Amino acid sequence: MRIRLPLGKLLDVHARLRRRYGPRPWRVDREPLLDSLIATILSQSTSDVNSGRAFAQLKAAFPEWEAARRAPVQAIEAQIRGGGLARMKARRIHDILQRIHHERGETALEYLRRAPTQRIKQVLGALPGVGPKTIACVLLFNLKRPDFPVDTHIHRISRRLGWLPPRASAEETYTVLNALVPEPLKYEFHVLMITHGRRLCRARNPGCLECPLWSQCAYARKLRAAMQRRSSKPPRRQAPPRTPRTA
Repeated sequence: MRIRLPLGKLLDVHARLRRRYGPRPWRVDREPLLDSLIATILSQSTSDVNSGRAFAQLKAAFPEWEAARRAPVQAIEAQIRGGGLARMKARRIHDILQRIHHERGETALEYLRRAPTQRIKQVLGALPGVGPKTIACVLLFNLKRPDFPVDTHIHRISRRLGWLPPRASAEETYTVLNALVPEPLKYEFHVLMITHGRRLCRARNPGCLECPLWSQCAYARKLRAAMQRRSSKPPRRQAPPRTPRTA
């Protein structure tokens, strides 16, 4: 997908969001790489609270991933049931643990910590059910490597701004934005856009009138045009009151 998105527009949006929500220093997770990968898988299609609880329960039951690998899938599923899509995620986690152990002889990914970014993407991308967003999250939050994960909020905001066509997929959005966002801004811009998606640019009932991006937004332009059309319509003529008949 070839998109002409001027860098200046993107930097202007970043500046507006930063003024609204404040700076976001880069915070790095200190957990093992495999912990970060599995926590990211559990975060898919659920809230941070639910995924955090599911991960904590899973680690309490299986402090070592080798024990989870040896356990039946149903045992993993039982621990993450509160996190949503438990059956699918349990199967995916189990398959990932099996694949890592088969290829490395151990259930760990710490050997990747010093590997080149492209090598990390290649290894993680070969694991069952691990896509660009999951890989980008591991790179950004665990390894402090500049990458730009595209979640549901960033996907929605990017299309509403008119940066990408309405039917652009999340992976297409990632390809465009990861190439365009300057590396020093990737962490902060990612976090700011998620914050904006949660607070104002919601999927339902977005707070457009409060939005710092109102003047830059294609979605808002359509709303303004619709409001102007409604206000320019002449008022409906009311029928005169009927005169009551006299007997």
